[in-house]
Amino acid sequence: MSARSTSISAHSESRPSLPERRFSRRLSALSTLEHGEQQDRTAPAESALTEEIDKIKRYEDFTTIDWVQDAAREQLRRRARKQESAGFFDREGKLGWRRKLWETFDAGQAWLVVTIVGATIGFLAAALNIITEWLSDVKLGYCTTAFYLNEQFCCYGADNGCDEWKRWSSFGLVNYFLYFMFSVLFSFVAAYLVKTYAPYSAGSGISEIKCIIAGFIMKGFLGFWTLFIKAMSMPLAIASGLSVGKEGPSVHYAVCTGNVISRYFSKYQRNASKSREINTATAAAGVAVAFGSPIGGVLFSLEEVASSFPLKTLWRSYFCALVATAVLAGMNPFRTGQLVMFQVTYDRSWHFFELIFFIIIGVFGGLYGAFVIKWNIRWAAFRKSHLKDYPILEVVIWAGLTALICYPNMFLRIDMTEAMEMLFRECEGGHDYDGLCETALVIVSYGTKVPGGIFVPSMAIGAYFGRMVGILVQALHESFPDSRFFSACEPDVPCITPGTYAFLGAGACLGGIMHLTVSVTVIMFELTGALTYILPTMIVVGVTKAVGERFGKGGIADRMIWFNGFPFLDNKEEHSFGVPVQQAMTSELTMLPATSLQVKAAEKLLNDTSYSGFPIVEDLETRTLIGYIGRTELRYAIDKAKKAGLMSPTAKCIFTTQPTSSLDPQTPLSSVPAVTFEDIASSSGQQTVDFSRVVDPTPISVHPRLPLETVMELFKKMGPRVILIEHRGHLVGLVTVKDCLKYQFKVEALEHSRDGEVHSPSEGQERFLDVLQGISEWVAERVAVMSSGRVRLSPRIAGSSGSRRRGWMRVARDDDDDEGERVGGEGERRGRRRGEGDILDGTEDVDGGVELEHR
Repeated sequence: MSARSTSISAHSESRPSLPERRFSRRLSALSTLEHGEQQDRTAPAESALTEEIDKIKRYEDFTTIDWVQDAAREQLRRRARKQESAGFFDREGKLGWRRKLWETFDAGQAWLVVTIVGATIGFLAAALNIITEWLSDVKLGYCTTAFYLNEQFCCYGADNGCDEWKRWSSFGLVNYFLYFMFSVLFSFVAAYLVKTYAPYSAGSGISEIKCIIAGFIMKGFLGFWTLFIKAMSMPLAIASGLSVGKEGPSVHYAVCTGNVISRYFSKYQRNASKSREINTATAAAGVAVAFGSPIGGVLFSLEEVASSFPLKTLWRSYFCALVATAVLAGMNPFRTGQLVMFQVTYDRSWHFFELIFFIIIGVFGGLYGAFVIKWNIRWAAFRKSHLKDYPILEVVIWAGLTALICYPNMFLRIDMTEAMEMLFRECEGGHDYDGLCETALVIVSYGTKVPGGIFVPSMAIGAYFGRMVGILVQALHESFPDSRFFSACEPDVPCITPGTYAFLGAGACLGGIMHLTVSVTVIMFELTGALTYILPTMIVVGVTKAVGERFGKGGIADRMIWFNGFPFLDNKEEHSFGVPVQQAMTSELTMLPATSLQVKAAEKLLNDTSYSGFPIVEDLETRTLIGYIGRTELRYAIDKAKKAGLMSPTAKCIFTTQPTSSLDPQTPLSSVPAVTFEDIASSSGQQTVDFSRVVDPTPISVHPRLPLETVMELFKKMGPRVILIEHRGHLVGLVTVKDCLKYQFKVEALEHSRDGEVHSPSEGQERFLDVLQGISEWVAERVAVMSSGRVRLSPRIAGSSGSRRRGWMRVARDDDDDEGERVGGEGERRGRRRGEGDILDGTEDVDGGVELEHR
């Protein structure tokens, strides 16, 4: 990117005329076809240079990938490989045979990686399902024949329990206390593992994965230790009773698996677009094993996760989801032949008069999604403001409170997937379904520093509501069986099936929280296997989508991206600003002259700034655009020139391919002044260093009056890191994704202020927050004293231990700028608006990492 400071001053030397300079730039932009054989001969050398730079670069943390440059480098590699293999296929003997075998292996690497990754994801999903079920049941009792078996395996074949499964005690209060202690213990271990070893393993991870697939770099988020800690702490978090699910984390650990395994293959080590294919395919596999829905997983990846989804990626996603689901089915973790516990089959049909109640369920799903998204964002802002220093304590408190509330109710006590299995059944019978307190627990539990998603909790709440509606309709039918409204019902046959209402309610709330339509419909269809309920599901999900869009654009994953300040442009979002790009561009730039910049000045620029690229101009007065050079490329070229030696201390950088004779004409001998020994020492060695090989001579540039919406579409569809703004060949500014988002947030903040949506906390709220913070500090201090300082729940008690974080991820950063990191999304941004420090810059290098709590 270019910088936001003043231009570098340098003495401008003699140069050719403006037409000659423009003609030179046009020559540098000639295609490979126009260059012909000369370009082909230089392809291997250019490919080797690209490979060497990539080994150094590896994309810096918290920057964005330039997909245009990545595609150009991949084309260069392909051309180099084609030249290397030329002639091998015409030869006879061992060398030709080995070359053909290697080419075959290279072409099939993608399918081999997809197969290995899919099988690994299926195995992990089955193992985690078994562990989660055992941990959830061990809170209630144990198996006398084998302690490692859960209740279902211990009483395999029995319908209503068995003698081998024992409760911990015959006294209800003792069981209540042990249930509470197990919940607190599991939540504490999960939160401690996450905070100590892998902070990136907290939460769902779908928001971050969307940004990573779009090109945002977050080193360590898809690493091995994140995968390991996520797999260890996710069963503990779910078994603790927190109102979180495993479906969101399933996507995260699936993508982590794909990233870790693909790094062992050379094709994915050097190509970001290939890694994007694997990440997209594994996201589909993660949803497939979570819901037992391979086609739904592919559609979820297409509708929600992927920013680019070509046909090749579609096939890879389909195959990866197929392999993962097949392995999961082969392991059969529930011993029922089902891929997920709440998978059901419906034999009864539905009636058209029920569409009225289906629409009511759809309206509830939309309202539920809007309510949970709004208050979860507000709670996240509260957590970032007041609870960020107590992540473990927060998790433990909510787990204990959830255990105390849920134990008396049998449906809240058991696992949510098991509850949905009961709610989805066709069988008759009335029960007490209480989902109101579950909604509040979902709001405060989602986003805590443990692995947890919101899919299954939302589906469970929808199932509660749907079953309640079904029971009411059934009671209405039983009270008025002869009414014309129920004339479609057949005699002596159950007319109303409350289980189908629960099923539709689950789909409505899932669509309401994620704002998805097609993928939710297919997932719910694959869960039931009933083609009969496709039409009701489509109606319910469609109504949910329409109602949800009235309260805000985007699901909870999109809102969390906005809240965390990631530089992400959503393909599904439409913009209408009505202004040219010059309204959002940056006009104060740091530019490099083509020939008059000294090497030591370039080094000083790299040391003093953290910009990830610089535009190159003919001279600083006319600003005639020559090209663009990245920070890593410039550093590499300088270091290489130093290692080669024979470079004068006053050597100058040459960024253009023009011959030096035309740029620096020889001075007549009579005008050369006398020189001293110091002058000879400073002028000895190479006077110019050619950096033209690492310069991009054809950066994307647009006119300053091009509509801002068109520029944003360029960022979405082509993925450049920066777009230069030039007017008649002269550089006038540049624009990045961050600049577009800044302008968008500024416009939205102005609209919200006009609508009177800016509020500040009341005095009572402030007092409540102070009391709550004081209680948290007191509890943290008592825990630290009781454990002799071994357990520290607060940085104020821990002293400076936060800076000496143990583990394998470097995620340290000062807390001074935390206030500037707090960002709200749309209507949820209360009291403060986004500033320039709120968006994680995708165009500038960030030294060190960013603490997860700050995002």
